[in-house]
Parts: sequence; C-alpha cells; structure tokens
Amino acid sequence: MDVWTGGRAVVELLKAERVRHMFGIVGATFLDVLDTLYDDSSVEYINVRHEQAAAFMADGLARVTDRPGVCLVTSGPGATNLITGVAAAYVAHSPVVVLVGGIALDHYQKDAFQEFDLLNMFRPVTKLAVQINKPERIPELLRGALRAAMSGRPGPVFVEIPRDVLSGTLPPVAALAPERYRVIYPPPPHADAVREAVRRLQQAERPLLLVGGGVTRAGANELVVQLSDRYAIPMITAYGRNDAVPNAHPLYLGPLGRAGAPEAAAACRRADLILVVGSRLAQFTTQFDERYLQPGTALIQIDIDGRDIGRYYPVVLGIQADARETCQALLNALAQDGGPDRQPSWRQEAETLRARRHARLAAEAGVGAKPLKPQRVYAELRRVLPPETIVALDAGAAPAYGYDRLHFAQPRTFLTPLDLGGLGFAFPAALGAKLGRPEAPVVAVHGDGGFLMNAQELETAVRHNIAVVTLVMNNNCWGSEKAYQKHFYGGRYIGCDIGNPRYDQYARLFGAAGYYVEHPDQVGDAVKAALSGGGPAIIEIPIDPDEFPTPVAAVRRPDERR
Repeated sequence: MDVWTGGRAVVELLKAERVRHMFGIVGATFLDVLDTLYDDSSVEYINVRHEQAAAFMADGLARVTDRPGVCLVTSGPGATNLITGVAAAYVAHSPVVVLVGGIALDHYQKDAFQEFDLLNMFRPVTKLAVQINKPERIPELLRGALRAAMSGRPGPVFVEIPRDVLSGTLPPVAALAPERYRVIYPPPPHADAVREAVRRLQQAERPLLLVGGGVTRAGANELVVQLSDRYAIPMITAYGRNDAVPNAHPLYLGPLGRAGAPEAAAACRRADLILVVGSRLAQFTTQFDERYLQPGTALIQIDIDGRDIGRYYPVVLGIQADARETCQALLNALAQDGGPDRQPSWRQEAETLRARRHARLAAEAGVGAKPLKPQRVYAELRRVLPPETIVALDAGAAPAYGYDRLHFAQPRTFLTPLDLGGLGFAFPAALGAKLGRPEAPVVAVHGDGGFLMNAQELETAVRHNIAVVTLVMNNNCWGSEKAYQKHFYGGRYIGCDIGNPRYDQYARLFGAAGYYVEHPDQVGDAVKAALSGGGPAIIEIPIDPDEFPTPVAAVRRPDERR
C-alpha cells in the first residue's frame, strides 16, 4: 500500500490552502518536509538569515494575499527567534502558520538538546498552539490549525511536529478543499441591528465613518465608499489602516491617531455619530482617552469579533458581524428608506478640513533644508510612487511621519507594525509582500536603527531576486526615544546616538543596487531608478538629526480636557 511521510502530508495540506512559500532556516528536525519539496516545485522554501525575519516575511505575505503565511523552523532557538515576528502577526490579525520540527518524542521531559516548552511560549501570541504526536493525526490537527488561522478574526497559529512524527508514515491524505473543513461564508448582521443602525444614521447631523482593518479583510472597501458617497458621510481611517479607502476620495480626511492627521482628529471631535467599521479602537487610534472620541458621541461599532465591541468606549449599538455583509445590509436598508435628509453644512465642513490637510502637506513639498526633513522625503514619495505600490513602514521616528503623509489608492498596500511597535519589521515584511504579489512595486521605509535589525536579509533578497526597494532615512540615532528625552528630560541624551555604515555601499557589497541622496530633487529620480532596476535596492537619505515627531505624551497636557 502506498504511504506518505508526515513531511509530505504537511506539504499537501498546505497546498490545499494555496500556500506557495515557506520561510525559515534549514534544520535537521524537519528535513522530511524539505525532502518533499525537492520533487515539488509548487512550494518554495525561502531560506532566510534569521528566523525573526522569516516570521515578518510570512506576516507580510499573509497581509497582502489573505492566504496563510507559513514559517518552518527547527526546535530550540529556531522557534524562539520567531516570537517577536509572530507577535507582530498576532496584533495585525494575520493568518501566519508557525510549523516547528520538534525534538523526538522519546526525548521530551529529559532536558534534551533544544528542548523547551514551546507550546506555552507561543500561546500568548497565537490563536492556537498544538503539538501533533502521531503521523495519523497530522491531517486532523493541521487542518484545525488552518481553520483557526483563517476563521473569524484571523491570526497566527503554532504547530509543533516532532521529528519522528514527520519521518513516520501514514496513508495518503484525501484531498479536501478548505471549504470542506472550515467556514468560508461570513456571518451577516442581525436584522434588528441593521434597522437600529439605519435609524441612528438618519437622525445624525454629523455622522462620520471610522474605517479599520476589518474592512479590508472582509473586502468591504468599495461598500464603505458607497456609504460615504450616497449619504455624504466623511471618512477617516484607523491608525495604520490608511489603505482601507482610496485616499483621493473627496470625503476622506486622513488617518486618526498617534501620528495621524489633525484634520481627522478635528472631524472626530465634531461628529455626533461615528460608525466604526472593522476597528477595535485600539490605543494608537484613540489613545484610550477623550482627545478624539468625545463623551456623548454616539458610537456604532461593527466587528467580526464581539470581544472588542464596547471594550474601550461605550457604544449605542454593537454589531458582531462581517464588515462586508453589514455594509451591504446598511446600503440596502438605507436605499429602501430613502436615506437621511441632511443639511449640506457637514459635508462642507468636511471638505474644508480635507482642503486644510492637503494645503498643509503641499507646503511641505517646498521645504528645501539640508539635511532633508522627513516631511520633504514623503512629499517626494507621494509624487513618484505608482498608485499600486505596497509600502511597508517600520517603527521609529522617521517612519512615523509617513502615517499622515503617504497616500494610498488600493487596499492591502500599507503594512505597519501596528500595536507591536517593533523595529526591523518593514524590510522583511516587504520581502514577503513582494513574494505574495510579485506584480506590485514594493517599498520598505526605515530609519537607520530599525533597518540594521534585519539588514542581513538583503542577502536573502539578492539570492531569491526579491525586488524590494528599501529607503533608509539616516539620522544616526534612535529618534523616537531621543524625542522623549528632548521634550521631557531637557535634552539629557543617553543611549540614543548610534553610528552607521553607508547603506548604499552596504547594498553593493551584497550585490544589490545602492543610491545615496542628499538633495530633495534627487529623491524621485532615485526611487524611479530603483523600482525599475528589477532587483533589490537601498536608497540612503541623510535626514535632519534634530527633526523629531512630537512624542505622544506631549500631544496634550494633563490639565487639558481636549
């Protein structure tokens, strides 16, 4: 009778979910999986230089494709090196599948080589953590992990498979399409909830749409725009979710939050009803206080997961349902009722705020100081980046300016560390995104400190010819922390100043293209040349070492109410 190894079963089960890449560093515990790939070129193993980057790559791929991003690593440090990247996927609700080849079963509980309690290490940053202890259970438990990763609010999962289970045998696994073992149709809203939401929208004088990542995950982007268009409802986006609506829309006012648009914050304070679609209203969006969301403002919150509805702010109506299904139901109900009869003053107020934001950003395009200000760099990027460009923004001071200054035309084109705030995210996340959507231009935006955390993956990019352009704004410091010491500690700087190589030269050492830009009028040409080069490239831009965004704690004094 024909039999499969556990390693082949893993590969076949992942292929059913359209997995085409796995990320990790080769290890002895999972060679039965890699041996299967020797004869199956439909799945490529991307052999990276540090496992943290493998997790970031899987996260980036998952975010832009809505397919599982898969890590495959060995036990011990191979797995522990993943945790930061998996935490990024956890806060981003990315369906990352972590596969670890564990030590042999008969070595457990002996303090064996690379033996750690990985299940309990990964449980806080995953939706599910399991160990598979028999080859025959691989189909059941791996499908269960995929079900958890891809269902409801998505998220990462952890699966440990001991090396003797992977090398063991089982009967060939029956081919099952994903819809045979997990739900693929999203839950609709309750009819009474739709009626109540319509009633409140009809009564509101100054309604506002706050659009979050759940809109993109549900594919509700066009429906949200229809709500805005038909009923003159201005739109703002949650922090790091700028790509949820086309930023060129005449009623889009900008992103809310920590380094967001002050015009979006002004609209939020003025609204009498906020329709929150697919957002948890998390800290960097709201700061958990009253600076944006005012007491007495009515909130309708729509989310696929009821855990966060009304969690931070009381709601007048919570709707636990899919964002697309709910937006469609609202459009249908509003069309039947004729829609609200609203005075044009609110739309005019929104248009004034939008014009104010565009004038503010346009003025930055004339800043000619040297070294360059980050604001001018982003003005140049807005001018030259194609509308389909995927941008991965790192944590840190220089990238923080991008939240209010980058413009997006399509969903799944903006990747950020979100609530993790992890440096070193953008470059490997961009590599994963490029593998997931090779037809799209992909740009990673870093400060100098964050880039060096995973800069070794330039070798991975060159070896696999992953054509990502990385822009490094270099101020030779940890800018976010230096900003705090500047504002709150009288400029008593400790631990903030660092040194760097020339990153354009670093790129050339690895076989990538390198560019060094000192003048504003060189930025656009360098970006165009790098994007057209067909391979990985780094653009270094020295920026003003004294230019920092205002730290979040300084946005409002403790004695201020608003």
